[in-house]
Amino acid sequence: MAPSGQLRQPQLLVQELSRCGALQGCPRIFLLLSSGLKAAWEPEAFLTGLGEICSQHPHWSLLQLLTELFCRVAEESAGDTYCPFFRTSLRGTLCLGDVEPWRPESDSRPSAQYDLSGTRAALLLAVIQDRLGAQHDVAALVNLCQALGFKVTLRTDPTAQAFREELVRFREKLDAHKGPVSCALLALMAHGGPQGQLLGVDGQEVQSEMLVQELNRCQALRGRPKVFLLQACRGGNRDPGVGPRALPWYRRWLRAPPGIPTQADVLQVHVDAPGSTGQADILTVYSAAEGCVAYRDEEKGSDFVQTLVEVMRANPGGDLIELLTEVNRRVCELDVLGPDSDERRKACLEIRSSLRRRLCL
Repeated sequence: MAPSGQLRQPQLLVQELSRCGALQGCPRIFLLLSSGLKAAWEPEAFLTGLGEICSQHPHWSLLQLLTELFCRVAEESAGDTYCPFFRTSLRGTLCLGDVEPWRPESDSRPSAQYDLSGTRAALLLAVIQDRLGAQHDVAALVNLCQALGFKVTLRTDPTAQAFREELVRFREKLDAHKGPVSCALLALMAHGGPQGQLLGVDGQEVQSEMLVQELNRCQALRGRPKVFLLQACRGGNRDPGVGPRALPWYRRWLRAPPGIPTQADVLQVHVDAPGSTGQADILTVYSAAEGCVAYRDEEKGSDFVQTLVEVMRANPGGDLIELLTEVNRRVCELDVLGPDSDERRKACLEIRSSLRRRLCL
């Protein structure tokens, strides 16, 4: 907890606790709360609200409790311009009470789920040139989006400028749409850099956050869910994972327990001042943890996209946050052979959400 805007480099705190051997494979929760006149909610009010919802719905998962609380925070913020968000790499359902995890299908409240009866629109921007296997991800996502009822626009090998221009056209088209628009999905696939930038086919950079903010300006999507899927590197780190390892001299007889990505099982809840952390109703999924490589197989595509499609097709009506948690679990279990090393590597997703209702596609 710190005065509004003064909580610096929380990732250093996350990294320090991640070094704890006793917590390997266990969830680690960080509540990053702000205090002061400019804070949206004082820490005491936020924690009290979370406790009230938890006592009312002890079977809900912690992510569902936070989603409900975000709805209340956004509604109480002036002009509906602020919403907290969480960043998660959890690999399973986390329930605070000693009860069975809550199943969302049992909740019949009309406000609990986004209304998706209107038009669904998807924009896929993919650099395929010099990214072998990317064509498999494109085909899989196009088929999935069409099966889920999205009207799909696909652009391949865009330049950095085309990334911006295509998104502007997409936003303007949605704002000019005659009927209601209920949801937008944007898939961005390209080489990436450590500061969140994407590289167009021309090698120039575009900031992914700028693309998120551009779509957030869409008036037709105000109060509607906006989903971003990013298949791109976020740095050059290759995670060897943590956990017990078999010694070489008896590895042939005993199989070592699988390693765990060092960034897995972390939940961060960011509650800061209005306007400082973003808008409501946004879900962003990164194929790699911050600073890490996003892996892609030349023969089948990326583990992230292919696993996402597999999980979504098996349960298309499920809660998207829960489905993405399952996707992360499966990705975390995979061992990836790095392109520049014979050593096995681990990968982990990062899911950021300021959704205020359940999203079931």
